[in-house]
Amino acid sequence: MTHVLAIDQGTTSSRAIVFDGEMRIAASAQEEFPQHFPRSGWVEHDPADLWSSTAATCRAAIERANIRPADIAAIGITNQRETTLIWDRKTGRPIHNAIVWQDRRTAPFCAQLREAGHEATVTDVTGLLIDPYFCGTKIRWLLDNVDGARARAEAGELAFGTVDSWLVWNLTGGAVHATDATNASRTLLYDIRAGIWSPEMCEMLGVPMSLLPEVRDTDAQFGMTRPDLFGREIPIIGVAGDQQAATIGQACFRPGMVKSTYGTGCFALLNTGTDPVRSQNRLLTTIAYQFGGTPTYALEGSIFVAGAVVQWLRDGLGLIRSAEETQGLAERADPSQDVVLVPAFTGLGAPYWRPDCRGAIFGLTRATGPAEFARAALESVGYQTRDLLEAMRADWTPEANTALRVDGGLSASDWALQFLADILDARVDRPAILETTALGAAWLAGRGAGVYPDAETFAETWSLDRQFVPQMTAETRDRKLTAWGAAIRAVTSAE
Repeated sequence: MTHVLAIDQGTTSSRAIVFDGEMRIAASAQEEFPQHFPRSGWVEHDPADLWSSTAATCRAAIERANIRPADIAAIGITNQRETTLIWDRKTGRPIHNAIVWQDRRTAPFCAQLREAGHEATVTDVTGLLIDPYFCGTKIRWLLDNVDGARARAEAGELAFGTVDSWLVWNLTGGAVHATDATNASRTLLYDIRAGIWSPEMCEMLGVPMSLLPEVRDTDAQFGMTRPDLFGREIPIIGVAGDQQAATIGQACFRPGMVKSTYGTGCFALLNTGTDPVRSQNRLLTTIAYQFGGTPTYALEGSIFVAGAVVQWLRDGLGLIRSAEETQGLAERADPSQDVVLVPAFTGLGAPYWRPDCRGAIFGLTRATGPAEFARAALESVGYQTRDLLEAMRADWTPEANTALRVDGGLSASDWALQFLADILDARVDRPAILETTALGAAWLAGRGAGVYPDAETFAETWSLDRQFVPQMTAETRDRKLTAWGAAIRAVTSAE
């Protein structure tokens, strides 16, 4: 058994990637699924789509790799975080659509919690802020808005899970209800220092503890797959939320190392070692990974809209047919136009945490066209990343200056990464393997199965595809940052 199967369940699609014994991609499969928007600011998934697309891509990837299920040593899982599901323990049927991490429906309840003075307690226990982004208030909404759900939960009939728990439940035929420490740390219910579900937080949010899954190490065993799924039982070894999996895949094992992943959103994680650092700049303190019962912590900044802004150009405005077109358009944009886009379609994430904000465009002229829109969209990702890294530097000074390691779909754009290096005034490194999220899950599974090396040896295999260094003049950078700052102030001050 020399191959590993990585499941990468994301916000808009599910992917499965088969890695060989040298951690090279042997084959992959991907399947998109519908997004549901029942009201403004609400985002849902059909849980059946999450599971069926995962199962289908796993089978397809194995077939394309031209291997047998018997060749797979283990399965690793990485998943979109904070997306919330509740299902019946006996039937496995969800009680409602999954509420996606982008969803803002619990903003009024979050405001009540803040007004009641609970945010300091929440941050101290969980490392998080009170925001609709996280699972806890979503769970409460489901229990209060689905007929009979609260009574069934209190009777122990229902199970809560983030997407990893839902997949493990289905992969094992309902035999395992578990999550890992990285996903647990995103719920608003987990004490990240004590390493347990917090009774205080569960009481505050009205969540029965009987709903909650067992929390295991990131590199733990998570059971065996049903034999009928792939023709034999395959061990599930290793689970990590997508951003933590990317941190692992980027081999950011030393304190001070930082990575930024550009998918639907953008997420930057700074490894701070074995001591949790409390942010003074509204960043999150989270668990980067947990091996052998010992957590490694990180500071995290979350941007809600990164790659999704390119999807908006394609699907919302019809300005492009494919994401690849944005680079060519951005290159042709009129440099004299300072068009600034704040893509706060579902609010602003770190370091602002303003769920009430909405997007805006500034600096339009009669000559503004698709090229300027494309450039502004890509630049918005760079601006938001700079805001995150500035907040991180204020919270914690790295032991050594290290480059920003980037990954995710948007990092394939040379133009976007050059602008990122320019606006950060720092080096940006793109790895040879862009599928670092799946690679992180694969390494967890492969190491646990004895196929892949330890962390130190794995880190030595990390290789560079291209390095981007700053080329922008200080004058241009200052002008652009001034325009971005004015746009942010306008959006955050709007009634």
